[in-house]
Amino acid sequence: MTAVGERFAVRVMVTDAWDQVFLAVGPETTVADLKRQALARALKQADPRVADYVVKFRGASVSDAATLAALGAGANAPFIVLPARRQAVR
Repeated sequence: MTAVGERFAVRVMVTDAWDQVFLAVGPETTVADLKRQALARALKQADPRVADYVVKFRGASVSDAATLAALGAGANAPFIVLPARRQAVR
């Protein structure tokens, strides 16, 4: 079996919904695709505004163009999707 056809589950915490979703992805999946899928599932919206969010992996923001293979993400890797702008605390 080749690595291209391989799929694995990753954990994505979406802070706006305070929900953790599990997604089946492959090494060729981009961060933008991961973010879109996680937001759609957690926020229950067909077309979420993905430009308003950033993704963090191992504490650092990652580019939307990066693939999971380039990041070294494997099975059960944790990601966080959070708003790009800080929100005021009242």
